Amino acid sequence: MALEIERKYLVLNNAYEAAAERVYRIEQGFLVAKEELVIRVRIRDKEAFLTIKDATNDNGLSRHEWEYAIPLRDAEELLSQCGSAVIRKERFLIPEGKYYWEVDRFHGALEGLVVAEIELDDATVEPPLPSWIGKEVTGCRAYYNAVLAVEGMPEATHT
Repeated sequence: MALEIERKYLVLNNAYEAAAERVYRIEQGFLVAKEELVIRVRIRDKEAFLTIKDATNDNGLSRHEWEYAIPLRDAEELLSQCGSAVIRKERFLIPEGKYYWEVDRFHGALEGLVVAEIELDDATVEPPLPSWIGKEVTGCRAYYNAVLAVEGMPEATHT
């Protein structure tokens, strides 16, 4: 088990693309998508994972996460059980000092949504923000992937 501490932001423009060290294609589905528990299956390129997350803390910065590699075929079968609670996105990995930004550019029903996340060692850290970072949405339920998969595009996606 790990404690995941992350901040989340909307993205102003596509300047992040030039800084990307790597890009993944991701398809993920949600077997359980409750506020207190999320069970997700993810295919990232040709790798597959099953992830369990508990509820976020009061400020939305951290929660416990358990992630396990699983066979690709199992992940494909589990994704087929998720119904419409599936999202597709590209993830851009961008090094910034001792951290990595992960920028998710969504497709399908979420086309046009671009969100950046940064995982931190300490909830009190204020990371330096690249010029392409916009409004912070950390702790905003509408931008949780599980919520996006079930409820769709948030109403206020402007930066």
